[in-house]
Amino acid sequence: MNIDDAVQRYIDFIRIERGLSDNTVQAYARDLTLLSNWLYDSKLTEIHKVTTQTLRQFLLFRLQENVSPRTLARNVVTLRRFFLYLHEERYLEQNPAELLEVPSVQPALPQYLSEDEVERLLHAPELHTAEGLRDYAMLETLYATGLRVTELVELPVQGLRLDAGYVLVRGKGSKERIVPLGEAAIDALIRYIEHARPEFLRVAGLDKHQDLFLTRRGSGMTRQAFWKNLRRYTTQIGITRNVSPHQLRHSFATHLLNHGADLRVLQAMLGHADISTTQIYTHVNNARLQQIHATHHPRGGGVPRDDTTPT
Repeated sequence: MNIDDAVQRYIDFIRIERGLSDNTVQAYARDLTLLSNWLYDSKLTEIHKVTTQTLRQFLLFRLQENVSPRTLARNVVTLRRFFLYLHEERYLEQNPAELLEVPSVQPALPQYLSEDEVERLLHAPELHTAEGLRDYAMLETLYATGLRVTELVELPVQGLRLDAGYVLVRGKGSKERIVPLGEAAIDALIRYIEHARPEFLRVAGLDKHQDLFLTRRGSGMTRQAFWKNLRRYTTQIGITRNVSPHQLRHSFATHLLNHGADLRVLQAMLGHADISTTQIYTHVNNARLQQIHATHHPRGGGVPRDDTTPT
């Protein structure tokens, strides 16, 4: 079997049988395309000729391209899962990636907005326009639930349970989860559904649409369009750094933990399969505590002692 056929079989497997999201499938495909191109350049086209040493040479090549440790670690994970699949499906007698080690990577602390910045952001949309009502509802929903941006823009009308105060979300791997909505988000959604969404449908000549959040043309919102709107609002309120929709997800999680939320509950709301993924927010919380200590403790370096009399 040549490398391209092997890659295609694996991509079909993770898309169809494992039901991974399009973004995840594309990430695997990019990594494996890099491997495929490198193997062809090295005159290796048959997958059974790939050895552990071959893969180590490929990773050395990636290192020489000055990729980040995080990217290299992801490449290793992709190789291990790809060749494990080929071995388990009996396309290969041996697994050449079995001995590859994932390099240790210090997890990057997620970037998030302060509570004051979120408050100002939520007040940025103009509520006398249909677009403003939509954007306000999207921002309130995102901050109230911590959804991934893809989950937000693809949220179907039938996923809303406003009377019960929650939303039904289909996340990674097509797994469904229930996420509570706060009163502010519920109110924002009701205003959007009653006053803005019907206008979008009418202008587009539509009776209905499965997507909750629509554009003026009556089509579903895209991640790119929402990101563009978010960038406009953050600039409007004076935030100069780039703010992504994912940072609002981080803000949701960080603020909940800061106010005493349980880590397991947060894991369920975020849709994390593994608690270790959620634990990154405890590091954020610890970093915040260290900052407070450094600023306010007499021996922390931030505030001089007022009382110089020895006791």
